[in-house]
Amino acid sequence: MDTINSASEQEVVKYLSEHTNFFKTHSDLLASMYIPSLHGGGTVSLAERQQLVQRDKIRALETKMAELIQYAKENDAISENVHKFTTQLLGTADFESLLLQINHAMRQDFQVPYTGIRLWAQPSSIVNKHNRVFNAVDVELNLWAESLAEPYCGQPPGLDFVTWFGENAIPKSFALIALRHQNKVFGLLALASDDEKRFYPEMGTMYLTRMGELISACLQQYIEL
Repeated sequence: MDTINSASEQEVVKYLSEHTNFFKTHSDLLASMYIPSLHGGGTVSLAERQQLVQRDKIRALETKMAELIQYAKENDAISENVHKFTTQLLGTADFESLLLQINHAMRQDFQVPYTGIRLWAQPSSIVNKHNRVFNAVDVELNLWAESLAEPYCGQPPGLDFVTWFGENAIPKSFALIALRHQNKVFGLLALASDDEKRFYPEMGTMYLTRMGELISACLQQYIEL
């Protein structure tokens, strides 16, 4: 019985597909045919069912459009902050001011409470030699940073860098960005948050990559490459 019903349904579908004017010449059927409602609660006419289908499609499109508009607004805000960040860094007069500006902008403009930088290049000026960003790092961390093709986002990868954020800091999620000159990695930028969902593996990294490139370019005048 199921096979016969299925075959009959296919015949009906085929017939209606091949005779697209069927309901035009039998318009009375649209008003007299009743089928189950999409939302329960009895039956509706074929015309009413079609209206319900269209309304559901419109609602879905409106929801998707609202999401896209929200994403666009968020991207515009991030782009504006990145531009502001760029002008601020270019306006710094010395190495210490550059590092302070990076930390300030991350906290105030990007809501990233923890920022750490380590450089394994030599400072170009002896004045900066004792800055903690030049503290030695573990060889394993050095090699891991050099292997990064793009920013790492998520839980800590089991390397020694959490102490960069201070003794009392216990961040939950991280973004780690290699600092480069051409193909040579000379340091690591570490961003961290108390929110375990702030940085996650599936997130987009375009802006993190751009900020890493910007910070790398600004740091190069203070190191020997």
